[in-house]
Amino acid sequence: MISPTHVRWFTYGEVDRISKTRYRVNEQIQASKVRLIDADGNHVGVVPLSEALAAARAHDLDLVEVSPTANPPVVRVMDYGKFMYQQAKRAREARKAQRQVEVKEIRLRPKTADHHRAFKVRNARRWLEDGMKVKVRVRFRGREITYPEIAREQLAQIAEELSDVGVVEQQPSLEGRTMLMILAPAKKKGATR
Repeated sequence: MISPTHVRWFTYGEVDRISKTRYRVNEQIQASKVRLIDADGNHVGVVPLSEALAAARAHDLDLVEVSPTANPPVVRVMDYGKFMYQQAKRAREARKAQRQVEVKEIRLRPKTADHHRAFKVRNARRWLEDGMKVKVRVRFRGREITYPEIAREQLAQIAEELSDVGVVEQQPSLEGRTMLMILAPAKKKGATR
């Protein structure tokens, strides 16, 4: 049966989010006849509401209206608190899986000094270890565009230096006066996915 202690399992934000998809429970159900699904998931059939409530009470569980738009409404015998907890858990996992991958960028020139390039590569290494993607951009000015192989060598060298923490997701390509390469975090050897 429903008790106020079920709410203690959730944070207030989760309760608010879940309560927007409010389910009618036990005496809140207004239909006279309902399609009953028992605690084991078996379809019992169309029964009067009073009989469905008696079946739920016999198992010391709740009668939850899972599909109010159906004709007759579909109700299920279940532990409502456990059901709400599982709904909140599913919502949390869905939000976690939906996490956006951030893309960081390092900008270079064909004539960037070794020290500056090493500094930027260190930052890129840290970002890749943190799970972010890194966009490496080499910008040409003036007549530097006549020697794109310099930038291509520079990008290949950076990819080689970062090969232990990242993989090349997009090969170096020339777009206007810019050569781009995108690195993604390398999969960890011990990770299971």
